[in-house]
Amino acid sequence: MLDLPRSARLAAWGTGVLTGAAGLDAAVAAVVRDDEPHAVRWAADAPGPRTGLPRSEDLAGLLAALAAAGCGPLLLALPVPGDPAGLPGPAAVNVAALEAGECVLAEVPGGPARWALVPEVTEFGSVWEPGAMVTWSVLGAAPRRAPESSSVADSERELRLALATATRALASLDVARWREDAADRIAAVRDGGLARDALPPGTAPRAARVLQTAARVLAIVELAAEDDGAAVTSFEATSRAQALREVAQVARRAVVAAVNAHAEPVRPPRLS
Repeated sequence: MLDLPRSARLAAWGTGVLTGAAGLDAAVAAVVRDDEPHAVRWAADAPGPRTGLPRSEDLAGLLAALAAAGCGPLLLALPVPGDPAGLPGPAAVNVAALEAGECVLAEVPGGPARWALVPEVTEFGSVWEPGAMVTWSVLGAAPRRAPESSSVADSERELRLALATATRALASLDVARWREDAADRIAAVRDGGLARDALPPGTAPRAARVLQTAARVLAIVELAAEDDGAAVTSFEATSRAQALREVAQVARRAVVAAVNAHAEPVRPPRLS
């Protein structure tokens, strides 16, 4: 089964709540899954009640407050060192988002406030009974800049090449031959679809298709990056690692483009 980061699910389902396409309870369930109930922690300098946004301490209350305050659709960012696309600023927010590798941005259109929602995840339990405690830090973010230029259509084209590259990298490792658990995991990545609750109702078919392909690419990269294979030179290992980083970047940006498709500028129709 393929899946999306928590921030991607929150941005997608939260946007559904804010636009009336999804119910609040369904959105919270899709984001939380088997985690402990998600908590919300407000930074001292984050805009609060004076903008009409109560300082709720749980995810349901936060989404309800965003809706009541007239917040627009949420935006996703998946920054990593070396690829900081989407970081909103200021510096403290960027550091937190980079450490988490993900964040969600919220703002009231035309209003003075903007927020970054950054998850802090503490995992516990075992491989057989995993668990996670998640706290969303609400931080004051800088005013919105121009949206990222990558579109869903562009991402779909780039993903085709990324998927082929990632698949070749995995095949060259031949992990199924020398790791007992690999065959089943490879089959799950190859044949699995997105979790049924990964996306809210009404998600555009192209966006859903891009998200599924991107999730598959990221899952392949994660599996292929666990080992360098049975017998490869250091040069081959370095080259493969670089290729995997590049396809992971394409996949991350595709997830962002698909979740943030509502923010794409409207392009004028082509003249015949």
